Parts: sequence; structure tokens; C-alpha cells
Amino acid sequence: MKVVAILSQKGGVGKTTLATCLAVAAEADGKATAVLDLDPQATASFWGDVREGEAPAVSSLQAVRLGPVIAAARKAGTDLVIIDGAAVARDVAFQAAEQADLVLVPTKAAVFDTMSMTHTLALVRQLSKPSAVVLTFVSPKGQETADAISTVEQLGAEVCPVTIGNRKAYFRAQSMGLAAQEYEPKGAAAAEINRLYTYTCQRLYGESKEPTP
Repeated sequence: MKVVAILSQKGGVGKTTLATCLAVAAEADGKATAVLDLDPQATASFWGDVREGEAPAVSSLQAVRLGPVIAAARKAGTDLVIIDGAAVARDVAFQAAEQADLVLVPTKAAVFDTMSMTHTLALVRQLSKPSAVVLTFVSPKGQETADAISTVEQLGAEVCPVTIGNRKAYFRAQSMGLAAQEYEPKGAAAAEINRLYTYTCQRLYGESKEPTP
């Protein structure tokens, strides 16, 4: 079993969107997947409620229960656990990262947002965890994306080669208990998630297939 933690100590950067979309992609790939929602706002759990029991399974829990729940998921034959972390709470982020095989750190492509993730990156380095920064809410034009990539590289972090655009499909899908690739299978958001899932599998399992440009 593999564990992916999606962490950022800044809110509103797309943690839940990435967690739910990747979980749906993994289920479609034949992997029994669970989403563990550590956010007190329980956005992923509400999303799971709207899905009315459809996979993936979503559980809301406190970070102190993370270890036992992951152990139970492994015993039950779960293939992939995705942790949706909480904003601000460093202790929660630490416990989530401690359990992870890969940490994805979403951030908006803006200077203040990229700089605000330094604490998350420091925590990941402290635990020597494989990680990548995922740029989210990316605009189709402008210098911000290139500037954000440069900032992340200056911080010594790996930049995920897949960016997530500022697309309505993500918000509309989430309100319906869907992932973007379910809401609009042939849309740009679906293509982004498919590439991000490919990249995630490459990091987790050493798969050689590269994300589609």
C-alpha cells in the first residue's frame, strides 16, 4: 500500500481538489483507494457525502488517529491512501508527512503563496520525504507561472511538471460530488488530472511512463 499526503499550511490552494481527483483517478485505475480527511472543515468528507457511497471511501478523522487508520486500511487490502491535510496546523502536517510515501505541496502561482509554503517544505525535508510542489489555479497567460517555478526551484524543491489551471470544471464537479474527469471527461481539467495521476504513479511505483505534455 502507498500513502500520498497533500499538504500545505496555507488554505485555499486546492488540497481537497487534488486529493479527491487523484483518488477517483486511482479507483478508475483499479486501485482500492481511501481519502483521509484531516481538515476540520471536512470538505473532502462533505464531497464524499454528496457521492452517496460511491468509491473512493472518505473518512474524517483527527491526526492522532492517522496511524491506526492507515494500519487498518493496509490490513483491509487498500492499495492507495490519500491524506487531505489541514491548513496552518503544523503538528497535523507533521503526522501526515510522517506516514507518507510521497508528499504533494499545492500552491497558487503567486509570490506570496509560493513563499508561504517554506514551512511545509522544511517539514518535508526534516522527514526526508519525497515531495513535489504542484502549481494550482494557474492562469493561461502571464509571467506568474514562470516566476513561481523559479521561486520553488530557489527554495530547493522539485516542481511537478503538471500544473493545475484555474478552471470552473473543478469547482462545479466538487459541488456535485464528482471529480473533474467525471464531470467533463474530455475537458482540459480531466487531462490535467490524468497527467498528474501519471506523475504520481511514476513517483510512487517507479513507473517509467512520462506525463503527457
